[in-house]
Amino acid sequence: MVNTMTLKDAFQKWQDSTLKKSLDKFSERKPRFETSSDIEIPRVALPDGEAGAAYEERIGFPGEYPYTRGVQPTMYRSRFWTMRQYAGFSTAEESNKRYRYLLEQGQTGLSVAFDLPTQIGYDADDPIAQGEVGKVGVSISSIRDMERLFYQIPLDKVSTSMTINAPAGVLLAMYIAVAKRQGADMRQLRGTIQNDILKEYVARGTYIFPPAPSMRLITDIFQFCSKEVPYWNTISISGYHIREAGSTAVQEVAFTLANGIAYVEAALKAGLDIDSFAGQLSFFFNAHNNLLEEVAKFRAARRMWARIMRERFGAKKPSSWQLRFHTQTAGSTLTAQQPENNVVRVTLQALSAVLGGTQSLHTNSMDEALWLPTEKSVRVALRTQQVIAYESGVADSIDPLAGSYLIESLTDEIEKQATEYIRQIDEMGGALKSIERGFMQNEIQNAAYAAQQAIEKKEQIVVGVNQFQVKEEIALERLKVDPSIELGQRERLRELRENRDQEMVDRYLGKLAEAAKGTDNLMPLFIECVEHDITLGEVCNTLRGVWGEYVAEGF
Repeated sequence: MVNTMTLKDAFQKWQDSTLKKSLDKFSERKPRFETSSDIEIPRVALPDGEAGAAYEERIGFPGEYPYTRGVQPTMYRSRFWTMRQYAGFSTAEESNKRYRYLLEQGQTGLSVAFDLPTQIGYDADDPIAQGEVGKVGVSISSIRDMERLFYQIPLDKVSTSMTINAPAGVLLAMYIAVAKRQGADMRQLRGTIQNDILKEYVARGTYIFPPAPSMRLITDIFQFCSKEVPYWNTISISGYHIREAGSTAVQEVAFTLANGIAYVEAALKAGLDIDSFAGQLSFFFNAHNNLLEEVAKFRAARRMWARIMRERFGAKKPSSWQLRFHTQTAGSTLTAQQPENNVVRVTLQALSAVLGGTQSLHTNSMDEALWLPTEKSVRVALRTQQVIAYESGVADSIDPLAGSYLIESLTDEIEKQATEYIRQIDEMGGALKSIERGFMQNEIQNAAYAAQQAIEKKEQIVVGVNQFQVKEEIALERLKVDPSIELGQRERLRELRENRDQEMVDRYLGKLAEAAKGTDNLMPLFIECVEHDITLGEVCNTLRGVWGEYVAEGF
C-alpha cells in the first residue's frame, strides 16, 4: 500500500507541475478521450499494487528526464505529430504544385527533396549534372528557383524540412533570403535542415568537402541560427540512411548518437556554449517492419541522448536533453512485387513511429519501389497517417505501450547494445575516426549481408518476394520526369547570368574565397551571395577551390 501511494503521489506531482505547464501552452484536441464503449482513456495508465512500486523510478513520466516516455508531457493528446510528406521533383513550379496540393489535403509541414546535382553542389547546367536534373528531387540552382519553389507559400506560416547536407548552409541562405523578400522575420522561421555530413561519409555519399571544413560549415550554422533563426532545427542527425544502407536497429541508434556526440564536440571546440545550440539539434530515424522493436528503439534512443547530454556534456537546460525526431517509413522494405502490399508495410511502420513518440512523420507511397510517387499514391500515404491519428485511438493515451514487459525489455537491451557500440567508437577516438577506419561502414555492410542471406534462405519471409508470389502486371499510374526540364533549367541559368551584375558577382566570390581561408562565420556571406544571384554551384565551386573535395578510400 505504501508503494502504491508513493507512485500515486509522484503521478500527482507530475500532473501538478509539468502537465499543467503543457496544458497552459496547448489546448487539448478534445475534452474527453474514450472508447466506443464509453470507457475513459487515462492520460497515463498506472499499475496497481506492488507491481507499480518501481514504475516511476524505472521509466518516469512523459515530459520528464530521461524522456523514455516522450519529450512532451501530453504528447498527442494536445496535438498530433507534424504530418510532413517528403516531396520534390522536376522543376520548382511542379514541386510547388505538389506542396500546395498536400497542404490542401491536410499536410501540416513541408519536406523538400532535392535532385542529385543540387545535393552535391552543382548547377543544372554543369556538365556533371547532365541527365540527373530533376530526377530524384527538385532542381535548385539559384534564389530564383527557391522563390518559384515557395510561390504563394508564406514561409513564416509553415514549417519546412530540407533534406540537404553538404551545401546545407547555401540552401538555408536561399530560404532565408526568400523569406526576407516575402517580408518575413527570419527569427520566426521554423524548420529543419538535415546538415548531417558524417552519415554521408558512412552510408549515403553526397559529400563535397573534406571532414574538417564540412564540420566548420555545420558549427557556423549552429552559431548563426542560435542568434538569428532561433526556432530553426540546425541539424537532423540521421539514422534513416544508416538503416537504409542495411544496419540493424541497434546500429542505427548507436551510430546516429555517436555522430551526434561528434557534432556536439565540434561545436564546443568552436567555442559555443552547450545550452546555446543543443535545443536546436534534432534527429531523423527510420521505421521498419518489426513494430515492437521499432517502438523500443525510439524509446531507448531518447533515454540515451538525455543521459549523454546531461551526464557527458553537462547541459543544464531540459530542452538540451530532449531527443526530438522526425521519422520516415522504410524505403528499403518496399517491394516492386505486389506494390499494394506496401500500404500495409507503411501502416505498420507509421504506427511504430507514433507509438514510439515521433514529433513528425513521413509515410512512403506504395509505388516508390517503381517510380516517382503519383498524386494518388501520395494521398493514400498521407491518409494512412490521418487514419492512425483520427481513427485508431493510439494517440489518445500517452506512451500506451509503456510497462509492457516485452517493450521495456527490448528498450533496455537496445540501450545496452548501442551503449557498447558507442564505447567502442569512443575508444577509436570518436565517430570521425571510426568512419576513417571503416568501422561503421563494415558493421553496416556485415548486417546488410546477413539480412540478405536470411531472405535468400527464406529464414526471413518477404511477402510477394520470396513467398506468396503471383504472376502480375503492374497497373499503377506512373509519373515520369520530362527530359525537357533540364533544358529549361539551363536556359534559366543562362538568362540569370546574362542579366546580373557580373562585377558584383566576382567581388562577392572573391570575398567568399578569402573568408573560407579564415575563421569567420560564413552564413551571413552565403546570404549576401545568393541575394546577388550567385548560384549554388558558384558558391560550392569557390569553396572547392579553397578546401578541395573529399575522396573516399577503399576499406
